[in-house]
Amino acid sequence: MRFDVITLFPELFEPFLRCGINRRAFESRQVDVRLWNPRNHAEGNYRRVDDRPFGGGPGMVMMAEPLWRCLQAIRADRAEPDDSRAPVVLFSPIGDRLDHGGVQRWADDSRGAVLVCGRYEGIDQRFIDACVDRQVSLGDFVLSGGEIAALALLDAVARLMPGVLGDEGSHQQDSFNPALDGLLDSPHFTRPEVWQGPLGPMAVPEVLLGGHHEKIGRYRREQSLTLTARLRPELLDHAQGADRLDKADLDFLRRQKLL
Repeated sequence: MRFDVITLFPELFEPFLRCGINRRAFESRQVDVRLWNPRNHAEGNYRRVDDRPFGGGPGMVMMAEPLWRCLQAIRADRAEPDDSRAPVVLFSPIGDRLDHGGVQRWADDSRGAVLVCGRYEGIDQRFIDACVDRQVSLGDFVLSGGEIAALALLDAVARLMPGVLGDEGSHQQDSFNPALDGLLDSPHFTRPEVWQGPLGPMAVPEVLLGGHHEKIGRYRREQSLTLTARLRPELLDHAQGADRLDKADLDFLRRQKLL
């Protein structure tokens, strides 16, 4: 799939695309990321891409025309039929909050998307009205630009691609994954078996050392249920409402007075 990123700061993406395990997705073009700077499509000697807002107010606003010309260049390069064009996505505080389900839908859509990274006080509303198909938010806070949100989406999508992670089942044990019924993941431990830390000797839970896979599975499930009940109870409510909790799950939650 292909993601075209419209950004005034393409240099922010370059190290990200070369580092970490997800680079496999980018190097193989499973997730084909192409960077476009709207300044290259602006007019005049200064290649101006922003101006003061009409009506006054602080800051600057990105102009519609350079963004539109950049988008036209992307469409020409993609050479897509009109009925299967990749959606144009703007990262914005008013957008739909990105979650695992949303990431999975992007990972399943071979068209990818055109990702628009705003800057300054935002971008001209006329470009949004005329060209943007969807708006996406990382949460109820404001970033200095859409680049961090774009990186988050690309990272989350890349790790879902086949062959990217060392273990094909790794992402299935992530928090929020349907394989975990949308619950939080359980805690993880590694060597040494006893860590001499600042709180004194801390041992790995004994059940994880016994090699009894059924008991280990049950322990991890109960830890997942406990964490979710305490930290994200709405996820537990959703799982219960969707009939994803079995009798053993419900009995455990009642014994722990978490339900």
